[in-house]
Amino acid sequence: MSITLEQTTGASLLTPDDEELAITLTLRYTSADPLAVHLLFPAWISLDGEELTWTFARSLLEEGMGSPAGVGNVHVRPYDPTRTAVEFRAPEGVAIVLFDTKTLHRFLLRTYTITEPGGEPLEPVVDEGLAALLGGV
Repeated sequence: MSITLEQTTGASLLTPDDEELAITLTLRYTSADPLAVHLLFPAWISLDGEELTWTFARSLLEEGMGSPAGVGNVHVRPYDPTRTAVEFRAPEGVAIVLFDTKTLHRFLLRTYTITEPGGEPLEPVVDEGLAALLGGV
């Protein structure tokens, strides 16, 4: 049986003019995808008017709260003494979302009650990755 944890939280979207736009996002973790966290953006914030979900490594979130981390499309880093920046890169541009670091830390601690760090079962993840890579051959 899969366990899902969701936490709605306030955050700030950093605009190109360095202004902060208050937004409400949902953090999600599920034991069915134990290596990842999911961040759900409301439809009004996306370019196409659809709810948007970004998925990235749970370990990236933890690492980035202490020091800059990430390669590719998602980067996480301390922004100031109390906030963490999560940067999303896409062909359309870059979005930087600022979270209260304590809120992210509490969310991570809650995910650890479902699946401890390092205790994630890797067999399903490896099987799914190989199936995707081999195209179901």
